[in-house]
Amino acid sequence: MKDFIQYAKLKLSVDWRLILIYCLVYSIWGFGMNWLGITLEIAKFTYWWQVITTYILYMVPISLLLRNRPFYEQYAYGLIAMGLLEFGGYAMQTSYAYPNNLLDQFFGGRTFALAMALFFALYFPAGNWLVGTIYQRIFHQKP
Repeated sequence: MKDFIQYAKLKLSVDWRLILIYCLVYSIWGFGMNWLGITLEIAKFTYWWQVITTYILYMVPISLLLRNRPFYEQYAYGLIAMGLLEFGGYAMQTSYAYPNNLLDQFFGGRTFALAMALFFALYFPAGNWLVGTIYQRIFHQKP
């Protein structure tokens, strides 16, 4: 446990500009995906502010912990993180899945949360790559 705490401190103590880019990218991504979920009647957050708690307060720290790890590790750990998030969101009814949505029609109703977790786990490697690329292009240094 002591090793993990040291690892977390190291990974989370980064340039404030990197954290700002993460927050901007992830909030745009979050509001965009919530809008898309509502528009396509797939799923939505019950409250608008859940985009902030999910994408910034939950996903940004996890992304920072996973950055510079191989794709498969980011995806695997991201799958655990998103599986817990999806399970909790639907169990507590803070997320709403539209009845008979596109994913239900394609995969079946009992696999909806799993399909969401499998998809959203890609956010961690994709988000780390995107934020790293933006940071490097703006500040001409590795994040």
